[in-house]
Amino acid sequence: MVFNTGAALLDAIVLAVVSHEKEGTYGYKITQDVREVIGVSESTLYPVLRRLQKDECLMVYDMEFGGRNRRYYKLTEKGEVQLRLYKMEWKSYSRKITTLFEEGGTGV
Repeated sequence: MVFNTGAALLDAIVLAVVSHEKEGTYGYKITQDVREVIGVSESTLYPVLRRLQKDECLMVYDMEFGGRNRRYYKLTEKGEVQLRLYKMEWKSYSRKITTLFEEGGTGV
């Protein structure tokens, strides 16, 4: 991807991916799902998960899988509210950019 992905967009993408699983999903799957959409490394995504947990947008729990503990992430109520805000902002932002690309604008 030629466009930089800022922190807010990464947060929004991670929250969206986690929201698809009602009972939460584990870190490696989150990184793989995000990487299908944007080119970002695992080492970039784990700090995003920790930040969202610290900001109380994600809750974390461990569950055994194949004899090992697997860390799961689930949206909190605050995370659901934040995701709705990100979705509204994204719709507005992407609509403006699309309009600019398709219809042109001054100085473009």
